[in-house]
Parts: sequence; C-alpha cells; structure tokens
Amino acid sequence: MKKPVIGITMGDPAGIGAEIIVKAFSEEEFSRICLPLVIGEKKVLERAIDLVKDAGGERISLHCISAVEEAGGEQGIIDLLDLNNIEADFLTYGRVDKDCGKASIGYIEKAIELALKGEIQAMVTAPIHKEAVNLAGLPYPGHTEFLAALTGTRDYALMLIDGDFRIIHVSNHLPLKQACEEVKKERILKVIRLGNEMLKKLGKENPRIAVAGLNPHAGEGGLFGREEIEEIVPALELAGKEGIKVEGPIPPDTIFSKTRGGQYDLAVAMYHDQGHIAMKVAGFTYNRESDRWTSISGVNITLGLPIIRTSVDHGVAFDQAGKGTANPQSLKEAIRLAVQLAQKLPC
Repeated sequence: MKKPVIGITMGDPAGIGAEIIVKAFSEEEFSRICLPLVIGEKKVLERAIDLVKDAGGERISLHCISAVEEAGGEQGIIDLLDLNNIEADFLTYGRVDKDCGKASIGYIEKAIELALKGEIQAMVTAPIHKEAVNLAGLPYPGHTEFLAALTGTRDYALMLIDGDFRIIHVSNHLPLKQACEEVKKERILKVIRLGNEMLKKLGKENPRIAVAGLNPHAGEGGLFGREEIEEIVPALELAGKEGIKVEGPIPPDTIFSKTRGGQYDLAVAMYHDQGHIAMKVAGFTYNRESDRWTSISGVNITLGLPIIRTSVDHGVAFDQAGKGTANPQSLKEAIRLAVQLAQKLPC
C-alpha cells in the first residue's frame, strides 16, 4: 500500500509544537509508515532542532519544499512547507502573541487546503493558543470549531482516544452554563450517531456506547435535574430504534471507569471537562521531582469533517516551551491514528 501523506501543522510558534515535531521525527517508525510533511516555519523549527540537540537528542535536518510532490520522506529529515508567517528572530517562548496566533491559523488553513485537494491524506495538528488566536481577530474557541467553519461542516464532534478508551463530547469549548443548555435530544442523538459510525470504521462491528448523565447521579430520577428525563433518555430511545447499542444515562462518576475497563467501547460526555478530565487522569502523569510529564497519552479526532484530522490531546505548554523537556508521546499517537484512518478511509 502506498504510504499516506500526513500534513502536520506546527501549532503556536511560542509553544512546544516545533519541539515535539522534531522529537517525533527522530523515530524511524514515521518515515516507514507515512510521508510526513510539516507545515510551519523554517526558523522556528531550526531553533527547535538546536534545542533538542542541546538536550541530548538526535540532530534532525530540514528540507524546505514548495509543493507536496517535492517531499522525500527520508528518515531524520523534516520535509517542510515554510509559510514564513512570523518574524521568528523576535519570538519569545511561552508568551501569548497575536502574531503567533495568526501564524498558527495560517498553518491550519494550508493543511485544510491540501487535504481538500487530496494532496495530503490526513492532517495532524500541534497545539494552538486560543487567546492568541482570538487576539489575532479570529473568533474561534479552538481547532475543532475553526476546522468545521473552513470545511463547511455543520454536524461534528470531538472524540478523545487513548487505546481502547474513547470519549466523545456533546459540547466542546463553551462556558459551563451554556454547555448545560446545549444538552438537547437532537444534539445528543447526532453525537451518538457520529461516534457509532467512527467505531465501525475503526473495526468495531457492534459498538457498545454509554451515555453520561449531566447531573450528579444522572439526575436521581429528577431530584437533581430533569435533563436526563427530558433530553437524554429520549435521545437514547431514538438511537436504539436505529439499531445502535446504547445505554444510559449513566452517572458521570462511574461511566468512565466502566468504559476504560472495557464494558463499553465509547462514552458520551455531556460537556468538555466532563470528558477531558477523565481522559487526562487516565493518560497524563506528572513527575514533580523532574518537573516533567512522564506520560502524555491520548489523541483527539474531529468527527464529521470531510477530511481526516487528528491532534495532540494537550495544549501549548508555555511553561515547558524552550526548555527541551516537552513530551512528544501524544503527537506520535496522533500521527499513528492519522495513518490508520488514512489507510481505512482514503480521502
């Protein structure tokens, strides 16, 4: 099978995106399973290469190209589409900067353009900084919403994946009060459908889906809220009529342990932190003595788009930027998942 071309956006130049890309490219695995193409900045990546080398890592080279077909995909060499979107000589690691926000959006726009043309088979995104993006005049709360807007996608959802542990969200980047107001039958049903379809594409013939309650104890029969009765249960009933194997509403304090333990293939979270906290407790491990994240497992994927997009499951880590200590684990997993999906679902 021909190796898929995977476009990797560099993320916010002031964050750890360039560093984790350089570290990932030291792995022989990725040049073997795909043709990775970075979309970013030459000078920022050169600084990251020096940073990784100074920290004892392998020396990586850059190969700047102007078109996808020029990429060589050689081990130890980063094929780079240099957009030259920022004055890298004046870049300060770990600082919120509107120019960095604007540049990071430019990388995403280019990757989407290439994906829609079929020049790359999937895109993998390094983290952006939401405040920097908004300072640049782009009113999007995150990658997911921006990707949906640029591709004209109406029904989409964010899924987090860490091995067989999967969580999909009814709402994403919203204030908690508004997120609770978004718990509606129609939206819940759409998210269940998107999750069910993706699980089947990943090889699950008869997926088992669990749906969380919004309130403590899943509402306790209306004692702690009526969203379960009025919105969640009706959505489950409609999903069941479509032949989807779904259970709930399940109390939020047990659903994720059951899903991680294998009772379900997917948990539906009602809002951002309900799902993200569970995933990051499972996959992230911080070591106080070394002041490092010894494990950052987990990937996110946007469902419903006309293109394949995976991403790291962490932020720009401004506190780690420029130190040479950033952990590339999540990026590696995001690339592996992008390859897997590109092979199963060619664009």
